[in-house]
Amino acid sequence: MPPPYKVLIVDDSALMRQILTQILSSDPDIEVIGVASDPYVAREKIKALHPDVLTLDVEMPRMDGLTFLEKLMRGHPMPVVMISTLTEKGADVTLRALSLGAIDYVAKPKLDVSAGTLQQSEEIITRVKAAARARVRIRQTPAPLPVSLTAKSTPQFTATHKVVAIGASTGGTEALREVLTVLPADFPGIVIVQHMPEAYTQQFAARLNSLCRIRVKEAEDRDRILPGHALIAPGGHHMAVIRKGMEYGVHVYRGERVNRHLPSVDVLFSSCARELGRNVLGVMLTGMGGDGARGMLEMKQSGAFNMAQDEATSVVFGMPNEAIKLGGVDEVLPLERIPLALLQRLSSDKE
Repeated sequence: MPPPYKVLIVDDSALMRQILTQILSSDPDIEVIGVASDPYVAREKIKALHPDVLTLDVEMPRMDGLTFLEKLMRGHPMPVVMISTLTEKGADVTLRALSLGAIDYVAKPKLDVSAGTLQQSEEIITRVKAAARARVRIRQTPAPLPVSLTAKSTPQFTATHKVVAIGASTGGTEALREVLTVLPADFPGIVIVQHMPEAYTQQFAARLNSLCRIRVKEAEDRDRILPGHALIAPGGHHMAVIRKGMEYGVHVYRGERVNRHLPSVDVLFSSCARELGRNVLGVMLTGMGGDGARGMLEMKQSGAFNMAQDEATSVVFGMPNEAIKLGGVDEVLPLERIPLALLQRLSSDKE
C-alpha cells in the first residue's frame, strides 16, 4: 500500500502515547490517526478509523496486549508492532506475540524510558513502515517430512560433514520455527543469525529447543558445530564459523555493527565462505534490509548451494530479495518447502 501509512497507537501510558505520536508523526510517510489507552478503546477505533498498522503495548488494564492480539488476529488480522521491555520477561512475551502474528517489536529501554525511546526514533519509524508493507502470516503447523528422508538417517548425514547456515530478521522467529521443528534429530549442524537484541536470543533458543527434535541453544564462544545441534548467535555479538582440522566451531565476539546489525548475517555467511566452501548450505529467510546478501554471494562463489524464501511466504522480502538480486541464490522456495529441499540436497550430496 502507498504511504502515508495510518497508525493507531495502543498504550496505557499517556507519556508513551505522546512520545510515540511525536516520533511517528515526524515522518511524512506516517499519519498517526489515533491513540487508545486500552484494547476496548482500540477495538472501537480500529472499526472507525481502519488503521494500516497498530503499535501495541503488552501490559494494559482490563485486557493485556497478548489476549487482545490473539483476538485481533482471529477476527481482524492486521500488521502489529509490539512495544515490549528489554528484559527476560519482555523477551518471553515478545516471542509469544510474534507466534500469535505480530509482525515486529520495539524494545523499550529498562531505564529512562522517555529519553531512551526518543533515541530509538529511527528504529521505531523504520519498523512501523516495514510493518505497513509486510504480509500478515497466520501461524502455520509445519507439514511432516516424508519418512524416507527422516528415518535412520544418522549414517547418511553425519558422513556428509555439511553445515547449514541461516540468516533471518523480521518475521524470522516464526519462519525458523516452521523450518527447524520438522528436521530430524540427526540433521547436520546449523548456525543461525536472527536479528535480535541481547536479552532475547537465549529465550528464543530455549523456546525452539522445547519444540524441536534437534538441540537448539544460544551460541557460546568455541562451541562445536555438531549434527543434531543448532547454534543461534547471541544478541549483541557476532558469530563466525571457525575450522580446526576436520572440526567446525564458532567464534562469538563483541564487535562493531555490520549493516547496522549485531549480530550480522554477513559476518556469519562470509566466515562460512572462507572456512567451509562447498560444505555449507546457505538459507536466507524473511527479513528487512540487505544484511547477508554479500556474504551469501561469497558462499556461492566458494562452492556453496544457497536457497532463499520466496516473496509470497516472506513477511518482509527485503533480505531474500537483495540476495537474489546480487546473484547469490541458487533456488527460491516457499517457506514450507525449504526443510524438504535441504534434506534432498544433503541426500544427493552424499551419493
